[in-house]
Amino acid sequence: MNEIHPSAIIEDGAQIGAGCKIGPFCYIGPKVSLGDRVELKSHTVVMGETSIGEDSVVFNFSVIGEIPQDLKFGGENTRLEIGKRNRIREHVTINVGTDGGGGVTRIGDDCLLMAGVHVAHDVQIGDRVIMVNQSGAAGHCIIEDDAIIGGISGLHQFVRVGRGAIIGALTMVPKDVIPYGLVQAPRGELDGLNLVGLKRRGVPREDIAALRAAFKELSEGEGTFMDKADRLSGSTSDYVREIVEFVTASSDRSILTPRK
Repeated sequence: MNEIHPSAIIEDGAQIGAGCKIGPFCYIGPKVSLGDRVELKSHTVVMGETSIGEDSVVFNFSVIGEIPQDLKFGGENTRLEIGKRNRIREHVTINVGTDGGGGVTRIGDDCLLMAGVHVAHDVQIGDRVIMVNQSGAAGHCIIEDDAIIGGISGLHQFVRVGRGAIIGALTMVPKDVIPYGLVQAPRGELDGLNLVGLKRRGVPREDIAALRAAFKELSEGEGTFMDKADRLSGSTSDYVREIVEFVTASSDRSILTPRK
């Protein structure tokens, strides 16, 4: 029941699920696994030890599962795992992991990676993440559920972007971004909360009010940023406590703090 164009090359060993569509001039490597109803548009390359979940679509000229752009990579056996119902648009590049970063690059379910996006080695992306045209995540970044990365924006290696955060276009992000944060300006500044995203997801008004009060404390309260975060740990809002847990968690980067 698969539709495979005669010009496509599928190496022995590749696993192709039911109802897949493989377009003209695609290449599928021997360690690739495609779930049911995956569609590869023309001139798509999928290689390495890569799995793509069911009902995902990869558009023209994307290169999925190629080796990392890391000079330390020595050909070790690492993987790329892509979940279900993802939309990977034209010219996207996604690399497998490295031994030094856990060995797996991972993308969750229901994500949209727009044209020209780059996802480097060992990046961990949650569910329903949107990366807009020409944005990129350097090695070892973590992007949590429902985050949006604006067009032509870049995440420094090891940066964490919390759940529901939004990064504006043309932004370089050198530090971790708290959940539900709004980051903009050329050299990434934490400028508020993603209130539009919170309302669209139906977050209760009392939680939004608690988040706004928490952000004011983080911006204007006395003491260090960590002191202010500690004072919020007793909040009755799960959303505020999520920010506190994010700030106090171990990280290779510092936290992006509110601009004055």
